[in-house]
Amino acid sequence: MMLACSSPMVPGESLTAKAESLKRWGYDALAVFHPLAEWNDGVRRELVTLEQRTGVRPVEFVLIDEIYGNAMSPDAERRARCRAMYLEAASVCAEIGTVTEIEYEYGARDPLPLFHPYQKLDAGQTEQFIDFYREVLAVVEGTPGRVLLEPINRYECRYLNLVTDNLEILDAVAHPNAALLPDTFHMSIEEADPATAIRSAGDRVAHVHLGDNNRLLPGHGRLDWESIFGALHEIGFDGAVNLECSTEGDPAVTLPATAERLRELIGE
Repeated sequence: MMLACSSPMVPGESLTAKAESLKRWGYDALAVFHPLAEWNDGVRRELVTLEQRTGVRPVEFVLIDEIYGNAMSPDAERRARCRAMYLEAASVCAEIGTVTEIEYEYGARDPLPLFHPYQKLDAGQTEQFIDFYREVLAVVEGTPGRVLLEPINRYECRYLNLVTDNLEILDAVAHPNAALLPDTFHMSIEEADPATAIRSAGDRVAHVHLGDNNRLLPGHGRLDWESIFGALHEIGFDGAVNLECSTEGDPAVTLPATAERLRELIGE
């Protein structure tokens, strides 16, 4: 497994500076979450050459903006803007061989769900989402890039909250560049047992987001990390496990300590 950290968690004015810090702190890889407004050809060139110059591999690329999460919006203008951003991210993944992810929707729900949290996509919604997914997958087809489904908790998405729901979409799409991105924070809310959910996905797991049940660093909450990493070993997972959570204080202190602990769980 490769050990990665999300770029917003790492101090630094550039991707290069962030990667150099991660290298010193015991990380193999960087997951890049880049603001759309700051994305340009210069940053793209920096990203493409990042591993060569720093030894830290980019393993995930996502463009972020207030329009994120609106790919299935009923508002045609918002939907088009969001999809254009996702397609651009997929083109970067195709070029450098990373993963990106999509969800049916993303954002705080209002009103929050209380006693009836789960909603199932109807046949029309399922067909429309699969059509969009295939559109993004076409950008990475024939390349090492992949477009993953990330199950999101009920408070941030109405649909596809469970790993099993997303596996059904993957089965329907049946594309070699499609796979699953389990996020341990989201699973801590939705899954009875995150380790069991990981085992159920098997070799369809391509990338993992790490965050404890309180979205703090692993080990600072209540998740059973030994069982989670045991499940990853059991399914033969050899991709990147990426921190996507709070750094809780000075990253120069907390991120190296977390890397040391995660290396033990990875088995290095």
